[in-house]
Amino acid sequence: MRSRRLALPLLVLTLLSACTGGGSTQAASSTSASGSMPSSAVPPAPSSVAGVPTLSNTRVSVEPSGTGSFLVHAVYPKSQSNCKHVHTARFRARYPGALSVKSADDGTLSLVVTLPFEKYLDGIAEVPPTWPGAALEAQAVAARSYALAHLNWSGQQGAEVQQPICASTDCQVYGGIHVPSTTGIARWYAAVQHTQGQVLLYGGSPADTVYFSTSNGHTYGNDQVFGSAPLPYLRPVVERDDGASPTSHWRVAIPFHDLASFLTAGGLWPDGKRISSVRSAGSSVHVAGSGRSTSIDAGTFRDTVNTWAPCLEPGRYPTGVLPATIPSDWYTVGSGHTSATVTGRGWGHGVGMVQWGAYGKAKLGWSADRILAYYYGGLTPQQYPEPGLIHVIVASGLASLSVEAPPAGATINGQPFTAGTARLSGNAGTVTVAP
Repeated sequence: MRSRRLALPLLVLTLLSACTGGGSTQAASSTSASGSMPSSAVPPAPSSVAGVPTLSNTRVSVEPSGTGSFLVHAVYPKSQSNCKHVHTARFRARYPGALSVKSADDGTLSLVVTLPFEKYLDGIAEVPPTWPGAALEAQAVAARSYALAHLNWSGQQGAEVQQPICASTDCQVYGGIHVPSTTGIARWYAAVQHTQGQVLLYGGSPADTVYFSTSNGHTYGNDQVFGSAPLPYLRPVVERDDGASPTSHWRVAIPFHDLASFLTAGGLWPDGKRISSVRSAGSSVHVAGSGRSTSIDAGTFRDTVNTWAPCLEPGRYPTGVLPATIPSDWYTVGSGHTSATVTGRGWGHGVGMVQWGAYGKAKLGWSADRILAYYYGGLTPQQYPEPGLIHVIVASGLASLSVEAPPAGATINGQPFTAGTARLSGNAGTVTVAP
């Protein structure tokens, strides 16, 4: 889900949410049949305990024997945040294909998955698989086109892509194989399969098919939001069909004492001073109290509240089903006797396909092709060569991770990994693998 480039109120692991581009790390050339990225040094002779080799290297490649997948448990470093109830972040996911783990100079680990392009699309976690088939197929074509555009793909069918793509909301949310399996996930797999090779093209190349969760009644041109040259397939359209979204219309009450704490933490309001009124004033928010007043840019106000509300009052914000305390920039704020009230619409950057709009149109009987043409300037799917293996940066900045061997076994830097769990940690550019 995305709050900037791609957005949708759905929980898969954490909130699915907006999209800009691939990661900055460049994938190395493959030297094995599986397409995993190679180690950058010759591994020392390992010892083996319970089928798990113990070794150290600058980069570790974990490859399945056959078509197995790896269950990965990962832990991020303990946060030094001043936020209340801070917990060590961690995740658990299953990935097909081969894994590559590298240690940074600070000892944190990055994890890259190398897998077939269509398997990558199977793991896109952007909309509920229980949605109507036409909406799922529209999402699958948009996701395929977006990925190819951001991989700068124009190669031959089945060729490997060296440029990686990230797996977060800065790109498209890639979740791997759902753990546990999500209800109806076979319907998403079917949408990917039914649209295999179908891409939206502009000028003979994959179109930059950005999308987002929920509108404020219309979409925006790419030039209006991203400041890029206007594209004819990313023009504003009216949106009347996303009313089923939990963020179609929203209202949030923030007590003045809470708001004062959030703005003080963000350096926007004097410590210890009360707030007695808040109101929108054009592109700013006017805040007054204790004989003081200030005007805050509306975007800065929103970002500050969204940062500090769940930090200082995690049990209260965000409220209800909202993905953030103030989900979008399409809002106004007023105040009563004791609190500010933020009223708004939508979630996301506002450009391209509206995911909940696609849902509503599918419910009305629209086909996937018609949905895509509506949002993308009349473009309809065309067959286009797909890559073979791609590299996906699924995580970086990890403190440690563990990898369970698939039933058919695997190898770690070419050494047998037949059973059990391998535990990987980093230290100044070196990855250590131990049982």
